[in-house]
Amino acid sequence: MQKPKSKIAAPRRKPPRSAKWKTAYTPEEIHEIFRRFSIQRPEPRGELEHVNAFTLLVAVVLSAQATDAGVNKATRALFQVADTPEKMLALGEAKVGDHIRTIGLWRNKAKNVIALSEALIRDHGSQVPGNREALVSLPGVGRKTANVVLNMAFGQPTMAVDTHILRIGNRLGLAPGKTPEQVEDTLVHIIPPEFMRHAHHWLILHGRYVCKARKPDCVACVIADICKAAEKTSEMPAPLVELAGGAQ
Repeated sequence: MQKPKSKIAAPRRKPPRSAKWKTAYTPEEIHEIFRRFSIQRPEPRGELEHVNAFTLLVAVVLSAQATDAGVNKATRALFQVADTPEKMLALGEAKVGDHIRTIGLWRNKAKNVIALSEALIRDHGSQVPGNREALVSLPGVGRKTANVVLNMAFGQPTMAVDTHILRIGNRLGLAPGKTPEQVEDTLVHIIPPEFMRHAHHWLILHGRYVCKARKPDCVACVIADICKAAEKTSEMPAPLVELAGGAQ
């Protein structure tokens, strides 16, 4: 009696990149989304004003629960007199507080700015560190702040998930998630490497100026034909042209 032949398992095919993470889009669609963003804003810029890595770090810390415009208004004079950790520490908590009184939670933020200045001087030779572990150990610095600094000051391909990216990640079905960490994890794995350098700026600016919280401006959207948001009102993409200035 012959023994039954054992079945040879078919080799497992590696799933497409986007199939590993929850997204409503194919890898080809994701590539096209970011290709269009790259044409529209070839060199996107963050809107927080700064003069070096230290002032960028301070500005991002101050931007929590505040608008970029409000932070810029408060920090212009501050950074003229304190653009290094030593100068900020010499200025002192009270005077830092005087500069940023118009920003929400300014008292606690003034304490954090002085504390992180002390930590930079004490532990990092007055230099902003270029790794996430060191950054998040600084007072007032969380993962999102660290990602912004790593991307903007050091050119690292990080994904800083703010309220805009969290919203459109879910609205579009691009990277659904209940937490910024979940959305970040999906985005860093589905966005093609060649677009990661500027991806978080593209998404922030798209969420701020086009895919707005209250009412998306679908007629101004360059990915309207690809978008899978339930509430979109147009299937026709806006003309794909470079925007003057890069930001808006």
